Amino acid sequence: MTHRIVNPDALVKPVGFAHAVVARGTTVHLGGQTALSRDGEIVGRTLTEQFDVASDNLLQALTAAGAQPDHLVSLLIFVTDVPAYRAARRELGAAWRQRFGRHYPAMALLGVQELYDPGALVELVGTAVIP
Repeated sequence: MTHRIVNPDALVKPVGFAHAVVARGTTVHLGGQTALSRDGEIVGRTLTEQFDVASDNLLQALTAAGAQPDHLVSLLIFVTDVPAYRAARRELGAAWRQRFGRHYPAMALLGVQELYDPGALVELVGTAVIP
């Protein structure tokens, strides 16, 4: 691992995220990714379906920038329905592990009223550091 994960004992034990990441290298700022297909349509009706597509879109941008999944150091997850996110945690966790393994960057979940793309339920905004 090129980045150092920091989880202080004074804070709650993290599950599915890191409290802090000390990164070294070239920074890549990833624009917000929703479940938008190449033809401009939102794909998926459920939060989990859209998370799958948004994650794939994030990975496309990440790898196009020359980074790998384990270079991700920070991720903001914007959702229009926080209770739905909580209810789908198992499925969302499986979707995450399928793409990123057990690499958990510093993360935050933010509930918002709506996202730019009509029909979007989730948007992912990340930062990666290429060593």
